[in-house]
Amino acid sequence: MLALIGIIIGVLIGIYLPITYSASYSLYVSVAILACLDSVFGGLRATLEKTFNTEIFISGFFGNAILAAFLAYVGDRLGVPLYYAAIFAFGGRLFQNFAIIRRLLFRKKEID
Repeated sequence: MLALIGIIIGVLIGIYLPITYSASYSLYVSVAILACLDSVFGGLRATLEKTFNTEIFISGFFGNAILAAFLAYVGDRLGVPLYYAAIFAFGGRLFQNFAIIRRLLFRKKEID
């Protein structure tokens, strides 16, 4: 229930308080969003496995986003596309978590 309230609040904030950023930051924001999505799918997986821990989720959500954006920034300053490392790591984990979530849901459906 708390997650649903959070989603509703987030959507309302997005509708009534649109936040824009410069196109020069799009690389950093996109890598950070990918890292956040990885954390969300990891949280869903942990919930289905009944191992969810709020502190781990929150620290991973913000920590991964900041680390990914920082990695993209440092790579940009050095002229090396380091953001590929974040895309590869978080993208791979995102698909892996999705596959596990799918299996857990099908397994749960078979039991019920």
